[in-house]
Amino acid sequence: MRRILLNLTMAMESHQNFKLRSALAIMGVFLGTVSLIVVSNLSSSLIKKTELEVAKLGQDLIIVRSGQVLKHATGIRLLSDATTLKPADAVALLAGSRFIKDTSPSSNKTFNLRAGQLILNSILVNGIAPNFATVRNFQTAQGRFISEADDSSSRRVVMLGAKVVQKLFGDKDPYGKTILIQRVPFEVIGVMEEKGADLSGLDQDNQVFIPLNTFLKRLVNHDFISAVYVTAMGGQVIDSATEEMKNILRKRHKIKPGQKDDFTVIDLKDVMALKTQAMNAVNVLGAIAATISFLIGSLGILSIMILMVSERRLEIGIRRAVGSKRRDIVFQFLMESSFISFAGSAVGVVAGVVISLVALTSFDLPVTISPAGFVFSFVASLAVGMMGGIYPAQKALTIQPVDVIRA
Repeated sequence: MRRILLNLTMAMESHQNFKLRSALAIMGVFLGTVSLIVVSNLSSSLIKKTELEVAKLGQDLIIVRSGQVLKHATGIRLLSDATTLKPADAVALLAGSRFIKDTSPSSNKTFNLRAGQLILNSILVNGIAPNFATVRNFQTAQGRFISEADDSSSRRVVMLGAKVVQKLFGDKDPYGKTILIQRVPFEVIGVMEEKGADLSGLDQDNQVFIPLNTFLKRLVNHDFISAVYVTAMGGQVIDSATEEMKNILRKRHKIKPGQKDDFTVIDLKDVMALKTQAMNAVNVLGAIAATISFLIGSLGILSIMILMVSERRLEIGIRRAVGSKRRDIVFQFLMESSFISFAGSAVGVVAGVVISLVALTSFDLPVTISPAGFVFSFVASLAVGMMGGIYPAQKALTIQPVDVIRA
């Protein structure tokens, strides 16, 4: 223990004599640690946010979308539409599949809304079934939800998203008020809770909801829908439910073998996996940048340690002459190089956590601290210190006391 403390004291004194060079070597390790921790925390936060977005959409949710849809990491984009998906398809899916708990048909289109003299342009109006709240995990913040009687009687009632309420009524109570949707009067019966944006980037608070039959008969005057929301019996049967649903719909829509589907079944876990892959790619790029910084730091440590060996030949020769063992020389130089890497890593960890917390809070992301970033930065700092100190230590061993005396 006394030998370790002695070597540590000598290491500190050596770095005192090379302050600027030591600071530059520490900076390389510092930047590598900061970039690694920030990227790891940011990636973990974005993955967590994606999981929360999936949970907001509904538990074990599968979406059947009319037409062809492209699924990619940035969301879901409609490629082509179709008019073959009907409310009866939702009933057939529930009756024909053993893996489905519930189905909820839905359709939507943008319309202008008006309350008094105030007009909102291009607001998404959703025609929904009464079980929409259960399937899609929606809750009412005020008033009541659309009922079976509302839907069967095609009543002109509407539920407003949180942002729509704020835009139309401000702080006033909207319950019982009348708004116009495409010049058709609707009575406000409730307000939805705040949900935020979904996986496709749609602001779920900037839309309104009316009974599906009212939507089809009074607003668009057609009998086809745009989507069916499906709740599977559990996460483990989603794949089986998806295949069974495709078979049922292909038979109902009379799609022949070899023909493309006129619908798209979207498993949100697939979309989440795409987003996770994108975040992992960012994580990999961050790890590469951190590795480069660590390598630069290692080269900085290597250069300063070689310089120390050259300028401390007399000290090393005297130590060898008075009986210092080879392992003492090696241990001292490894400790000096490890001190540089550890100092850079320690400061980098603190700075990385602070920067991560500020960034995540500023962008309203879930605050997550990735343990992998700490573990990797610690291992990397040790590796950098060892790599930067091995060669100088070996070079120091080649110094013989007699050569120093002659010089």
